[in-house]
Amino acid sequence: MALSEERREALLAYCKLSDMAEDPEVQALIPVYYEAAVGYMEQAGVAQPREGSTRAARYDLCVNAMVLDWWDHRGTKESGQVSENPAFRRMLNQLKLSEPVSKLDTGEEG
Repeated sequence: MALSEERREALLAYCKLSDMAEDPEVQALIPVYYEAAVGYMEQAGVAQPREGSTRAARYDLCVNAMVLDWWDHRGTKESGQVSENPAFRRMLNQLKLSEPVSKLDTGEEG
């Protein structure tokens, strides 16, 4: 899904980049990070929820957290073990476990 202007503004605010919105690096990287995060969520088994659903805010927070992490660590090489944000992991796991199942996935006819 393409990054809408409203979603871009919310993402920049989350990353505390609103005052840098016109910076060429921000303009180039934030949409790429957003698309990568959405793709990661999809491949992790979490479909993008419909806007206004109870899952939408948690989904957006997970995407925001990934984008911010990639922004903060762009171009760095870290040695040693890097620990993941446990709140992010719990939220992602909960989204994966609560993913709606279609009737096609249940073996039911109809």
